Amino acid sequence: MKDILNKISSYNLFNYLLPGIVFAVLAERITTYKIIQTDIIVGLFLYYFCGLVISRIGSLIIEPAMKRVSFVKFAPYKDYVQVSAKDPTLETLSEVNNMYRTLCALFLMLLATKAFEAIMMCLNMSGNASAYMLFAALLVLFALSYRKQTKYITQRVEAGKDEHH
Repeated sequence: MKDILNKISSYNLFNYLLPGIVFAVLAERITTYKIIQTDIIVGLFLYYFCGLVISRIGSLIIEPAMKRVSFVKFAPYKDYVQVSAKDPTLETLSEVNNMYRTLCALFLMLLATKAFEAIMMCLNMSGNASAYMLFAALLVLFALSYRKQTKYITQRVEAGKDEHH
C-alpha cells in the first residue's frame, strides 16, 4: 500500500484522488447515494476513478466553456511546449491551473449529481436505468477524452518536429 501511495504523483493526488474523496464525502452528505467505502483499497481506487471522471469533465466541459465566454485565454500549444522546455515552473503552474479547473468541475458535478437524483426520483426510474445512463455517459466522456488526448499528443509531435527543423 505504501509503495502505491509513493508512486502517486502530486498531479494525480491533487487532480484525481483529492477531488474524488471530496466528491464522495460531499455527495454522500447531500444525496442518498452511498459512495464512501469501508475497504480502504477499494475506496482509494473508487475515489481516484471519481476524481478522474471529474477531471475529464473539467477538461471537456469547464475548459471549453470558459474559453468560449473568454473567461480564460490559452497560449498557443506550440508556444507552451517550447517555453515549458526552458521554464520548469510552467509545468507546476499548469498543474495548479488544472487543479482549479478540476475543483470547478467537482462543484458542477455535485450540483449535477443532486439534480440527477431529483430527476430520477420524479420520474420514478429504477436503479438499473440510472446505471445504464451513467455507463453511457462515461463511455461518451472517455471517448471524447481519448480524442482530446490524441490531439494533444499529435500537437506535441508536430511542435517537436518543428523544433528540429
